Amino acid sequence: MTTSKQFIPHGKHLIAGHWVAGADSFASAPAHEPSHRFSVGTPAHVDAAVQAAELAFETYGMSSRADRAAFLNAIADEIEARAEAITLIGTQETGLPEARLQGERGRTTGQLRLFASHILAGDYLDRRHDLAQPERKPLPRPDMKMVQRPIGPVAVFGASNFPLAFSTAGGDTAAALAAGCPVVVKGHSAHPGTGEIVAEAIHAAIARCSLPVGVFSLVQGGRRDVGEALVQHPLIKAVGFTGSLVGGRALFDLCAARAEPIPFFGELGSVNPMFLLPGAVAARGAEIAKGWAGSLTMGAGQFCTNPGVAVVMDGPNADAFVAATTAALDQVGAQTMLTDAIAQAYRSGQARIANSDGVQEVLATQCGGREATPYLYETTGQAWLTNPSLGEEVFGPLGLVVRVSDADQMRAVARSLHGQLTCTLHMDEGDTAQVQVLAPILERKAGRVLVNGFPTGVEVADTMVHGGPYPASTNFGATSVGTLSIRRFLRPVCYQNAPDAILPQDIRSA
Repeated sequence: MTTSKQFIPHGKHLIAGHWVAGADSFASAPAHEPSHRFSVGTPAHVDAAVQAAELAFETYGMSSRADRAAFLNAIADEIEARAEAITLIGTQETGLPEARLQGERGRTTGQLRLFASHILAGDYLDRRHDLAQPERKPLPRPDMKMVQRPIGPVAVFGASNFPLAFSTAGGDTAAALAAGCPVVVKGHSAHPGTGEIVAEAIHAAIARCSLPVGVFSLVQGGRRDVGEALVQHPLIKAVGFTGSLVGGRALFDLCAARAEPIPFFGELGSVNPMFLLPGAVAARGAEIAKGWAGSLTMGAGQFCTNPGVAVVMDGPNADAFVAATTAALDQVGAQTMLTDAIAQAYRSGQARIANSDGVQEVLATQCGGREATPYLYETTGQAWLTNPSLGEEVFGPLGLVVRVSDADQMRAVARSLHGQLTCTLHMDEGDTAQVQVLAPILERKAGRVLVNGFPTGVEVADTMVHGGPYPASTNFGATSVGTLSIRRFLRPVCYQNAPDAILPQDIRSA
């Protein structure tokens, strides 16, 4: 077991319980400290991992909830046993501060333990029983029992912006394992060492719980053909993905084009607009501005729930809000972004906004290399409504203020939105009448509607919905955070007139 603070990656894939090298390798590009070499994944590695997952499903898919809960808790234990080493290599690879990595590790282990408790309770199984009615006329009714059952091997793509909570042992992996589905993870090349040490923790938990080795595999890096081979493998039954709209949509289309189409649960990001009602802006505009600046720049703005747009009614209170936001953002220095490519994409997005018709610069900064600094722009409601590109995500600490002329135009802006992960309302009691008209519009646009808060805080809980209408996610009926996320990797099965001896344990008679 790795317990020291220093972790030196060996750079191999974990496939069916074995650490496997490849013919080719790539060098990691850490924010600081030494680079390491990692094997490049291939379609052959994918096939070996998926074949092992299918074999493991024959027993893991039939395992008890108690055994799976013990496994989830064991993974959490093994991650905590490597806590310092995970934090060190995570900060080296991503440039994220130690406190952020420590908090993300706690979220990762916390959701594993929450899912363990949740499946032990059994409510997620949605068990139903229609008793037989042999005397019913004109036809008797059979005895029918229904329960949710695991679907089979699941593919998970590691996310660039969350090396722990949305990657190797993150929410998608935890949900699939809780459901009874083996997992094959395609590691993200932005943090391969972090992925490797977490895979070591899962590998140790598999041995500790005497589970089939194919229940989890990690294929590192790889070119586009690795991801394509994974989602197109005939034994994969669902995909979990957090990433860009372009990459996610390409994989979604591949899943839909398969001989057997499968669900692609993609979380693709959004601009997460905030709607500032007049009473709230008049009473506490400066406070809202300060909170927005903090949320906008948290983690260099590299959150899928980053609130990139603020919609406010034009006038003196809007002027004061923009001035307070500018002052708060002006105090934020340069931050290291997760990868060079993400930093370049941020600069491209900033240039797109800056050069859009009807957009005025409020706060301009300079950033280069792998660093990001905040920018602030403003536009009118009319310009927003005539230029759809203003509603496209800029992944980083860039804010856009949309000054609307009145309540009608604010509602028009709301109606113009594409699907969002979140929409936020800042309101006081006097704004209630306007919000009663606005809220039903936003409910159709987002998976989570907040009041007087900021969306860059996603609780792992029973009620959380982290998803939304397309393009925020590819399945509006699902969430990638919270206990409801387990439901993605289950399907209902009805057993008619079946004796207890052949039923799954979860639905046998007491």
